[in-house]
Amino acid sequence: MTKFIDLTLNGISNGAVYAAVALALVLIWRATRIVNFAQGAMLMVTTFIASAVISGGASYVVGFVVALASGLVLGAIVERVLVRPVETAPPLNAVILTLGLYTLLVAVAGMIWGNTPRSFPAAFTLLFTPNDTFIVLTVIAVALILVLLFRATTLGLQMRASAFRPEVARLLGVRVGHMFTLGWALAAVAGAIAGVLVAPSVFLGPNSFDAVLISGFVAAVMGGLDSPPGAIVGGLVLGLALSYVAGYEGSSLVPLAALAILLLVLMVRPTGLFSATRERRV
Repeated sequence: MTKFIDLTLNGISNGAVYAAVALALVLIWRATRIVNFAQGAMLMVTTFIASAVISGGASYVVGFVVALASGLVLGAIVERVLVRPVETAPPLNAVILTLGLYTLLVAVAGMIWGNTPRSFPAAFTLLFTPNDTFIVLTVIAVALILVLLFRATTLGLQMRASAFRPEVARLLGVRVGHMFTLGWALAAVAGAIAGVLVAPSVFLGPNSFDAVLISGFVAAVMGGLDSPPGAIVGGLVLGLALSYVAGYEGSSLVPLAALAILLLVLMVRPTGLFSATRERRV
C-alpha cells in the first residue's frame, strides 16, 4: 500500500507537469490552429534564462517572472518573424517550420549554455508537499485562466474567431495578425511555466525536455487539443498510468505504455476525451 501511495503521489506530480505542457499546446492550437512541435525547445530556452538569473544571485520568484517575460517575448518574435509568412500556407508548412525551429533553438542553447546538464532549484524542497502541491495548483490556475480567457472575454472570442474563421474575423474588424501574435506569446508563457516547474526534477540541458514534450502532446491529444480542462485530466491520467507502469513493470516500458495510451485514445475517440463532437461556432 505504501508503494501504491508513493506511485500515486509521484504520478500526480508528473501528471501536473504533463498537463502544463499540454496547456501550452492547447492554447496555441485554439489561438492559431497550429501544433507547435518547437514548444519543448522554447520552454527549454526560457528555463535556461531563468536558471541564469537565479545563478546570478536573484531569487526563485525573480527567475520565475523573468522566465514568463522571456516566454512572452520569444513567442511574439517567433510568430512575427517565422510563423506569419506561412500562416496562410498549407498546414504542413507550419509543422515543418516548428520542427526546424526546434532544431535551431536546441543548437543555439547548446552554443550559449553548453551541453552539460545542470541542476535547477525547486520552489520548495519537501517531498510532494509543498513543492508538488505548488505545481498542481499552478497548473490548475493556468487552466482556469485559459478557460476564462476563451469563454468569458472579448479578447478570447476574437482569438477563437481569428483561428477558426480569419476572413470573417477581419471583416468584423478583428486584427487577426495581432491575435496570432498574442496566441503564440501566451502559449510561450504557458510553456515557460511548465519549464520552470519540471526543471527541478530533470537536469537542465538542451534536450532535457524532449520526453516531457512528448508526454505533454499525448496528454493534449487525450484531453482534446481544444480543451484546457481536458489537458489537465489527460496529463493527470497519463502521469498516474506511467507512474504505475514504471513502479510495477519497470521504467523501460514507460515509452511503450505512453504510445499504447495514445493509440487507444485515437482509436476510441480521435478528437480527444473532452473535445467538442461537432464544429464549434464562434
